[in-house]
Amino acid sequence: MSPTPEIVATGILFAEGPTWCADGTLVCTSVANGAVVRVHLDTGRVDPVATVGGGANAAVYASDGGFLVTQNGGVDYSTTGLRIEPMPEYRPITPGLQRVDANGEVTYLLDDGFLAPNDLVVAADGTVWFTDPPHYPPPPGVTGRVHTMTPDGASRVAFDGFTYCNGIALEPDGTPVVVEMMGLQRLLPDGGREWVVEVIGERTGDGFCVDVDGRFYVAVTIDHGIRVFEHDGTEVDFLQIPGKGLVTNCCFGGEGLRTLFATDGLPGQIVAWEGMPTPGLLQHEWPAPSLP
Repeated sequence: MSPTPEIVATGILFAEGPTWCADGTLVCTSVANGAVVRVHLDTGRVDPVATVGGGANAAVYASDGGFLVTQNGGVDYSTTGLRIEPMPEYRPITPGLQRVDANGEVTYLLDDGFLAPNDLVVAADGTVWFTDPPHYPPPPGVTGRVHTMTPDGASRVAFDGFTYCNGIALEPDGTPVVVEMMGLQRLLPDGGREWVVEVIGERTGDGFCVDVDGRFYVAVTIDHGIRVFEHDGTEVDFLQIPGKGLVTNCCFGGEGLRTLFATDGLPGQIVAWEGMPTPGLLQHEWPAPSLP
């Protein structure tokens, strides 16, 4: 029997990109506010970490106590059909990859030639993998890309030709998997791609995470929950969030990595399932270089 979902924090305007932190807190982005915030799980208090502008899409914990953030450049929510109150003002900035240091100072690491960087994950060797789809709603064509950034700061296009590549995570063996349109797609070492599952559910997935056995936990937007798939694409569970909303992403955290956290972009809350039967796969932190 699946654990019961619990709302642990509210009031985060279009919450996204959760990451578990070494101090036992959860950090996520507020896409609509262009901000990174910290959730204190014992009280539900939400504190600001940094204002990065535009659309702060996802964050990952860094070795210096800061964060690496995918900056999508800002979203004009009036064109999306989403009912967000209050409707955020559209304030576009340069899309790219941003660094938030431990003091909350924000700088760009990459800022040239990107579409709308969305999600990111760090490999064991410190390489950052991040998706770069077009702005939503996606235009015709296959312009989406997946980039890497190595610890020395060099970046390249690792895969291209996506319609809308969204969430990204690594399997236990380090193989990257992305949400592409309605399904999950595995990115192979030889440059090829294969479907894990072509259709995730009634609606598309957004972000996702992985457990130690290689299962995928996919945030399924207006299905309002987390669909769980085996390595071969077999669906084995659906963790539903009561009521209406739009779930955007998820990560494991808590003691023994046995709590699953989801960002519920609308209405803007954090949902937790404690006591998951299988712990999450440990997520590597970004090896932040020393500041001059």
